Amino acid sequence: MKAWQLKDSGSIDNLEWKDVDDLHASSGELLVKVFSTALNPVDYQLIESGHPKWNYPHIPGVDLSGEVLEVGEGVEGFEVGERVAIHTDMSKPGAFAEQAVVNASAAAKIPDGVSFDEAAAILCAGMTAYQAVIQKLNAAEKETILVHGGSGGVGGFAVQLAKKLGHTVFTTASKESHDRVKALGADLAIDYKDEDVTNRIMEETEDAGVDLIFNTVSSEEATADLDRLAFSGQLAYIAGAPDTSDVKPFTLSPSIHEVALGAAHASGSRKAVDNLAHMANELMARLSEDDLDPVIDKVLSREALPEGLKMLKQNETDGKVIVRMQAE
Repeated sequence: MKAWQLKDSGSIDNLEWKDVDDLHASSGELLVKVFSTALNPVDYQLIESGHPKWNYPHIPGVDLSGEVLEVGEGVEGFEVGERVAIHTDMSKPGAFAEQAVVNASAAAKIPDGVSFDEAAAILCAGMTAYQAVIQKLNAAEKETILVHGGSGGVGGFAVQLAKKLGHTVFTTASKESHDRVKALGADLAIDYKDEDVTNRIMEETEDAGVDLIFNTVSSEEATADLDRLAFSGQLAYIAGAPDTSDVKPFTLSPSIHEVALGAAHASGSRKAVDNLAHMANELMARLSEDDLDPVIDKVLSREALPEGLKMLKQNETDGKVIVRMQAE
């Protein structure tokens, strides 16, 4: 088989398309023929920084969809030939290959009518949004939410999920993406380049602030979100925690939630890994019912995978970038 191997950390340019040893499923695992992989910021971030458990050369990539080739000992519920999708363990060889070995407990079956591209698209980004909006933030009796980066992969899914819950959805996005995020369900798009986000939020909420915030941007922006949050509001983040040192006790009374999807594999918790499959199944059910836009922006050949990572890093994409790993 062939794979994109990383000869050393530090640069996307260190990826090489090479022959590698054939793989086989061990106990608790599936061997999957990879048809599609979705590119994510965590992919290029790990390629550049490395991972303490990686041995080089290493095959990166955290999202894949494909067809089961082998079922390992002790695995129940999967058969050879079935279509599956999985957010993989980032500490192990991954998705940027013709075949991959995955933890069967985290795998979800792809419903009829859902393509490999669509199934790959909803994994890291969609599941992160699902965990934040559905599982972390308490949506009961809440009315408003601010989603940062609504035109991105995670933000695009979060906008859709929040709107389905009945929230009034505010999102930040560049002006050229406003039509796109409104089509996904945003009630208001704020051009973060030209507008003061805090002022606009307070104007729209009559100085009350928003009930829920999902920050996909940075720790600094999450800190600024504290001034946009309603009393007893909730803030979930994926790109750094807010600095709450200026929040006095018994004033704002915020709830802060870290969202770390990939940590499920490292947690040692079977329940956490099973939840990855649960979230993927929930999102693919929505895809099969045409109740979710997979927000696919580009579909590339496997030869273009490094270029796709560079486009993602340079913020030249609107939504998900999919790479088809089999020869066309």
